[in-house]
Amino acid sequence: QVQLVESGGGLVQAGGSLRLSCAASGRIFSINAMGWYRQAPGNQRELVARITGGSTNYADSVKGRFTISRDNAKNTVYLQMNSLKPEDTAVYYCKLDQNYSGYWGQGTQVTVSS
Repeated sequence: QVQLVESGGGLVQAGGSLRLSCAASGRIFSINAMGWYRQAPGNQRELVARITGGSTNYADSVKGRFTISRDNAKNTVYLQMNSLKPEDTAVYYCKLDQNYSGYWGQGTQVTVSS
């Protein structure tokens, strides 16, 4: 199996920054993609950012503010979040796609106060 451990969430004021990390371990052979999703209370889980090989894609709501990156040697993906807004408040989940299977982390809470 694959295990994902997220860290870096917390409470921050609007305009502030946070950096999320997600370290993958276990039976990792060939990662197709890694990404970050978020879910706010009462909302569906949505894609925030995803990295596949050398390409990235972002939700329109975070473009220009968030940056996803990956350290292949450490099987770790990062999400640098700048200019945070109260509407960014959610539980952020890491996801790893490998061989047509998807694996999720346990989630980390991000709260942005106004």
